[in-house]
Amino acid sequence: MSATDKAMGVRRFGRVNWMGLYTLSAREVRRFLAVWTQTLAAPLITAGLFLAVFTLAIGPIRGEMMGVPFIEFLAPGILMMNVIQNAFANTSSSIVISKVQGNIVDTLMPPLSPVELVLGYLAGGIGRGLFVAAAILTGMILTLGIGVAHPLWVAVFVLLGSAFLGALGIAAAILSNKFDQIAAITNFVIMPLSFLSGTFYSVSTLPPLMQTISYANPVFYLIDGVRFGMIGQSDGSPWLGLGVVSTSTLAVCILCWYWFRIGYRLKT
Repeated sequence: MSATDKAMGVRRFGRVNWMGLYTLSAREVRRFLAVWTQTLAAPLITAGLFLAVFTLAIGPIRGEMMGVPFIEFLAPGILMMNVIQNAFANTSSSIVISKVQGNIVDTLMPPLSPVELVLGYLAGGIGRGLFVAAAILTGMILTLGIGVAHPLWVAVFVLLGSAFLGALGIAAAILSNKFDQIAAITNFVIMPLSFLSGTFYSVSTLPPLMQTISYANPVFYLIDGVRFGMIGQSDGSPWLGLGVVSTSTLAVCILCWYWFRIGYRLKT
């Protein structure tokens, strides 16, 4: 234990400040639970509206896709789209609000390592993503009678999607100093990535160039993986998607760790 830790009364077990990590994680989880109507109920309503509008508008003329009714094909994309948007919103809003209010120092001053900071913020994003996924999936099963072909694959990709977009939210928030900057990233990066990744269509129906662009989008593998888990059909291999998303998540987490380590756009 370092002299700084002793002076602040911090108990460490090994190299990890478990108490500090737990406290930050609990704070991030309680943030979205305190406003559950906005963070949990709203995504459920949004998912229901998307399913209703697309099913009523184009469902009858689309017929089946990948051998299942259009609404069953659409459901996994709607589920994952809401998960990743909420995971991104949780981590990005937490850091940006702290920067705007000037109290980010309250998180940076305690003896938390860069790894612990990344994991603490990620806990909130992952927790919110999992809560949203559970609520929407339960609603789909109860109201639409949609089954789950491979539950483990659904759980894996929901977890990875929450972690990946949660890490992207941390990176975007570190880069941003104002709410309009994070809003711009949400509108011009996150939304296109989620909408143009096979959410409402199969990429096999796209022209070759657009297929290539889709395969370069990690979010495509998230939606494709959840679709495989729910209906047993997908455009690509779930194992390939697992590798791409895991690598992408690790890369973004390392970037966040490095920025926390050097205090990039955080200590000025």
